[in-house]
Amino acid sequence: MAGKNERQRRQAREKHRRQQEQRLARQQQVRRRWAIGTLAILVVAGVGTLLLVFLPGGGAKKAPAAASKSPSASPTATATAVAEPAHHCNYASATPVAKKVSFPSATPDYTDSYQATLNTNQGKITFDLLNSKATCTVNSFIHLAEAGYFDHTQCHRMLTSGIYVLQCGDPYATSTAHLTCSTTSKVGTGTPGYEFASENLTGAKYPAGTVAMANGSATSNGSQFFIVFQDSTSGLAATYPPFATVSSGLDIVQNVAKDGYSCQYPQADGGGGAPKKKVIIDSVTIKRT
Repeated sequence: MAGKNERQRRQAREKHRRQQEQRLARQQQVRRRWAIGTLAILVVAGVGTLLLVFLPGGGAKKAPAAASKSPSASPTATATAVAEPAHHCNYASATPVAKKVSFPSATPDYTDSYQATLNTNQGKITFDLLNSKATCTVNSFIHLAEAGYFDHTQCHRMLTSGIYVLQCGDPYATSTAHLTCSTTSKVGTGTPGYEFASENLTGAKYPAGTVAMANGSATSNGSQFFIVFQDSTSGLAATYPPFATVSSGLDIVQNVAKDGYSCQYPQADGGGGAPKKKVIIDSVTIKRT
């Protein structure tokens, strides 16, 4: 009987340990997907110094997820620097998959110039894509846009202190969703089922009009991106690949920012919350220029 009781206690301890590990892994994954910047601000206000740190996230290694299609895709994404424009791109499986989509081609069209237009409920926001500097990122963005990945989604996160950005690109944030900033919501964690390495980071700066990838590590770029509506170079570490510049419509984002956000995401290491004024992406149009 004593032996049986001991086995039961040992099994109970093991079950508790596994549950704790699973819970920690989920928390780390959420923080990784929400990461957007590393910011340290010293505010001297007579009573002392306030230090705000936006962590880039660590995150547990995500389990591979099956993709619907992966033409010539390498099994892993690496952060190895390559000469731009890149002639080959590596895309690796990632979870959670917010909306199923195939992998981009591993052989990008690195010679052309492109322009992207976000057709939103607030008006058109147009980007000039930096294909010669961030080829694999642009290749992915064009692929997702042409697959309708961004259609009927809303920009789910805004930061208005220290760094000034509007974050978009997660289909978990559907156009009809009411963003409540709940800790159980999947909004802000979604991937397209793949991730890839960062590029175009040497001397990266983030003036107003920069469009860059939101990530939690050098190889966790996916579909989420942010638009800088006020200079954030001093607040953002050069770890978020700039892949476009806004050529028109930046005033739309700036006007949305004036209304601030309605709730703050408690799981987001970098802070910020759901914009009070919805920015719904109806579609994204890509054209060669």
